[in-house]
Amino acid sequence: MTIPTLNTVRTLQVEVWSDIACPWCYIGKRRFATALADFPHRQHVQVTWRSYELSPRTPVGPGRPEIDMLAALKGIPHSQVKQMFAQVTAVAAGEGLAYDFDRALAVNTFAAHRLVHVARTTGGPELAERVLETLFSAHFEHGADLGDEGTLVDLVSSAGLDAATARAALAGDDGAEAVRADEDEARALGVTGVPFFVVDRRVAVSGAQPADVFTQLLEAGWREANPLQTLASADPDAAACVDDSCAI
Repeated sequence: MTIPTLNTVRTLQVEVWSDIACPWCYIGKRRFATALADFPHRQHVQVTWRSYELSPRTPVGPGRPEIDMLAALKGIPHSQVKQMFAQVTAVAAGEGLAYDFDRALAVNTFAAHRLVHVARTTGGPELAERVLETLFSAHFEHGADLGDEGTLVDLVSSAGLDAATARAALAGDDGAEAVRADEDEARALGVTGVPFFVVDRRVAVSGAQPADVFTQLLEAGWREANPLQTLASADPDAAACVDDSCAI
């Protein structure tokens, strides 16, 4: 039996469903990046960011203060919402993220998701990841209004997506079917919350898990995709030691 070489190693396909308006998705993205950076086979891991809308009924257009939206949605006072924000902000800070919920705006994220797909189509997964990172940071750290098309174009162009391409995409329906397809797949997989991480459609974990959990996810996927092979033609009479015993 042939021993696998670098040319026969199978690449892990990691898919991540997330919403740009989900604070735990950005935290999960950062924690997964930490695990991936330390993964010894990271050059054989392909990450695809999938779209998911937590609040698709949010009106299209300029955003409204996140605190007002959550207070109305949950029927709780602003003081309680601020306590929730403070807890998430503290967790985010532990990952090097500076959340600013005082400026955060609740928006419909469909157009932003479309541009992530347009970035992947025109510039590959690396550009898509840069665009997504820029949108996350703009939303949670800088209070950018992702419901404003001009703002969206400025942000994605700063990440490397051609501004004219972005404007044309928003004027048409580029990326729309891709977003819907991602959401259809999420429903088919039974995804009910994000972030949701799947390796090779075999191993999955939900939530902004600690980095060591994502390491376990990658290791489990790697073992499934690239199992250790033993030479079938090896000499069966070759001596070996076993636990607590060694034939001499």
